[in-house]
Amino acid sequence: MFIVSYDIENDKTRTKFSKLLKQYGRRLQYSVFEIKNSQRILEIIKSEVEHRFRKVFTNNDSVIIYGICDGCEKKIIRYGHPVQEEQSVVFFG
Repeated sequence: MFIVSYDIENDKTRTKFSKLLKQYGRRLQYSVFEIKNSQRILEIIKSEVEHRFRKVFTNNDSVIIYGICDGCEKKIIRYGHPVQEEQSVVFFG
């Protein structure tokens, strides 16, 4: 399992990136996804970041991928459930 967290300024790019991650995992929080798949899926996501998204990222954008070992999954403690698990939310203000 791995966790993908991102902070992307551009609404359109952020939406496209979240749609990519929804194909392979589930949203834990607005910009955090849990991916319970193989190394192959991780390579697909990394390739998409390198070849599709990196060229449109600004200096303020970031993507972080955390690997979670199989034994470590049992040590994850969760409280509550995300309110917007299946929806992207964009705040205007």
